[in-house]
Amino acid sequence: MTTLSREETEALIAEVLEVYPEKAKKDRQKHLTANDQTVEQSKKCITSNRKSLPGVMTIRGCAYAGSKGVVWGPIKDMIHISHGPVGCGQYSRAGRRNYYVGTTGVDSFGTMNFTSDFQEKDIVFGGDKKLAKLIEEVEQLFPLHRGISVQSECPIGLIGDDIESVSKKGSAAIGKPIVPVRCEGFRGVSQSLGHHIANDAIRDWVIDKRDGQPYEGTPYDVAIIGDYNIGGDAWATRILLEEMGLRVVAQWSGDGTLAEMMNTPKVKLNLLHCYRSMNYISRHMEEKYGIPWLEYNFFGPTKIIESLRKIAAFFDDSIKEKTELVIARYQPMMDEIINKFKPRLQGKKVMLYVGGLRPRHVIGAYEDLGMEVIGTGYEFGHNDDYDRTIKEMSDATLLYDDVTGFELEEFVKKLKPDLVGSGIKEKYIFQKMGIPLRQMHSWDYSGPYHGYDGFAIFARDMDIALSSPVWGNLVPPWKKAVAEEVKKAA
Repeated sequence: MTTLSREETEALIAEVLEVYPEKAKKDRQKHLTANDQTVEQSKKCITSNRKSLPGVMTIRGCAYAGSKGVVWGPIKDMIHISHGPVGCGQYSRAGRRNYYVGTTGVDSFGTMNFTSDFQEKDIVFGGDKKLAKLIEEVEQLFPLHRGISVQSECPIGLIGDDIESVSKKGSAAIGKPIVPVRCEGFRGVSQSLGHHIANDAIRDWVIDKRDGQPYEGTPYDVAIIGDYNIGGDAWATRILLEEMGLRVVAQWSGDGTLAEMMNTPKVKLNLLHCYRSMNYISRHMEEKYGIPWLEYNFFGPTKIIESLRKIAAFFDDSIKEKTELVIARYQPMMDEIINKFKPRLQGKKVMLYVGGLRPRHVIGAYEDLGMEVIGTGYEFGHNDDYDRTIKEMSDATLLYDDVTGFELEEFVKKLKPDLVGSGIKEKYIFQKMGIPLRQMHSWDYSGPYHGYDGFAIFARDMDIALSSPVWGNLVPPWKKAVAEEVKKAA
């Protein structure tokens, strides 16, 4: 389908909303808009970070998911206790493919599920004693862990377990940090508040523990913040930073350690990948320690070059010179990839609906391959995310916030994209409609997608998804009626 005009996009939104009751229609209308590149503040055109509409299928997660599943869970040398019933811990275990180096169960614990396994009696009588016992057993069975975090599930906030007291006593007993995190799932409107709560816990219990201690730094020390090493992304990023002459002191959370988090206030620059989940702690370190932070984007060669030069601008000429050498070294590789895949992907239309940073960060990578993003939106974005997005998207393209299952299906039916980039909940709906979908939360068991090496994998995966012969054996709903008419006519 050709790109819509502003009037056509607005008419499409009105058509999709027509099925809702008047109150629901009025509410959802605020979350859907045609992009306007002239707007400086997105709050003038789209509403975000609000409670999902009751009675519809939202794709959001909860505060516990934002804390344990995103921020804390990938810290590999800590044990993260899911305090509550077993299901939350099991569901948040290992699903995001946060790669790490270490021996699982000995010095690394990222893919393991530690839970207090609440039963009915724990709801009635409280789980403080059970948590204390669990901490004691963890220390006996896994003595090489460097610390513990206690991730509260919904019942903990409802029954009033004093996890702070238990954590303080437990920490004194084992001589290691124990961090209580009040991330009960019912808090806030999405996983976004869980990110904020987790950041605050890091601020209060971790980040200042090495203040005043000796540290041998260099003028080129940086930290990678908010990269969860999905499919090896943080490793791909680290390679480029080290090639341009920087020293990566810390990366968190992906393949990160407690010591790295404690050392972060010593760096010269914080490099922020996922703005939504880690901007809070980055701002705190800027205010308390005077450490500047920079949001970077390593998806696709255009954005990689732009970001490398922005990072280099913080340092001296030697770093700038090495940066240009890095860019020149990889350019033939990028030209080869683009020459191979762009003729096959040129003009293909993409719709995105993801969390975190991806609804805007991956746009440039698609455009490097000649593809066009005709719609994008965030599961749990705030208006400062949309502020960054409206400049990346073409004018009048479709923006949708916390889109419902119904709305997303209808938009896809009407816009007829060649590819959808979204999550696991949506994957099989669109594949059954005959539309290729790449799972853009954890790269569909592929990756990395960051960096120059990652772009090669990204281009290959998009081509595989679109070129698979299986789509020729499926008839999408909007083609079914035409196919039946042709059959009758014959």
